[in-house]
Amino acid sequence: MAKSNIHYWLAVHLIPRLSLRKKRQLVEQIGLTTLFEHSPALSVLPLTERQRLALLTPNWSEIDRIIADAQAAGAVIIGFDDARYPSQLKQIYDPPLVLFARGNTDLLQKTQLAIVGSRNCTINGREIAYQFAEKLASYDLVITSGLALGIDAFAHQGALASSGNTIAVTATGIDITYPARHRQLVNDIVVKGGLILSEFLPKTVAKKGHFPRRNRIISGLAQGVLVVEAKIKSGSLITAKMALEQNRDVFAVPGSICNEMASGCHALIKQGAKLVTEVADIMNELAIEFPEVNTKEDHASKKECEKTNDQGLLNDALLASVGDEITPIDVVVSRTQLPIEEVLSRLTVLELRGLVAAVPGGYLKLTRG
Repeated sequence: MAKSNIHYWLAVHLIPRLSLRKKRQLVEQIGLTTLFEHSPALSVLPLTERQRLALLTPNWSEIDRIIADAQAAGAVIIGFDDARYPSQLKQIYDPPLVLFARGNTDLLQKTQLAIVGSRNCTINGREIAYQFAEKLASYDLVITSGLALGIDAFAHQGALASSGNTIAVTATGIDITYPARHRQLVNDIVVKGGLILSEFLPKTVAKKGHFPRRNRIISGLAQGVLVVEAKIKSGSLITAKMALEQNRDVFAVPGSICNEMASGCHALIKQGAKLVTEVADIMNELAIEFPEVNTKEDHASKKECEKTNDQGLLNDALLASVGDEITPIDVVVSRTQLPIEEVLSRLTVLELRGLVAAVPGGYLKLTRG
């Protein structure tokens, strides 16, 4: 049976112990199919015997199995010369030679912003990730992230709540969901017009070394990377570093100096990352125009009514005593000098209006959209 370009790209991918960059150079110098035609040029190439053997006698049966596994998972395989291969990703030092994609591959050609952050994020962090992703996706940006717990998941969910424009780059094969609890999220992404993407062969399980490789793709696909929450030593900061090396913009959301989860963002800002407090900060930096948005009159009236009704609560001294970080109830009592019964009663009202949240250890002020 005749071999397709994907057969040959997978054969190049399977050459042992040879960097992606050198594999791509081989294809550029010799030609994709010519590499496997027993060309005399092979004898002078700086290859080991195992590498030369992989070109002379590729394991076509294994390659057929890889293709079948991808098809069984509902995925397509995109070779480096495929028109669907994202041009942005080709610019990085070591782009994958093949990508496994499940879902809407049209997203690969759209402008993307990566949103990353801590797995153990705060309530405030997850709200910021969700709200930024929802708003940016409504402006037809694609939100790209890594399907991890915490900030990644809320970024994907925010985009799904808007346009569905989100890409999840995984550290496993396209047929494996990691973490397993995100099976429903993966399904939602595919069903609602998003995309699952991986460079790893089907049946590849998650390993520690896979995550930095995944991170370079997340940053490589995007015009910029927004870090919502991150510790000084975290995968999110590795992604930000990769973004800088790839000449991408880096954005960071500031937080309290008492919040360890904000320490990485503060370090990035000190190093020159763009401080972000609203969506416009990102849109302006990326030189993306805000599209015309037709807002229904009844929706505008409802929002105006909510603002009027909430004005007294927003100016409430008790609300002011609750911080952006977890504030213990005894601290609220101390700051307001009110009886604890009244404090609890008024906090309940604020909670019902979505202005504060009861969390382990006290209360947290919520950001109003």
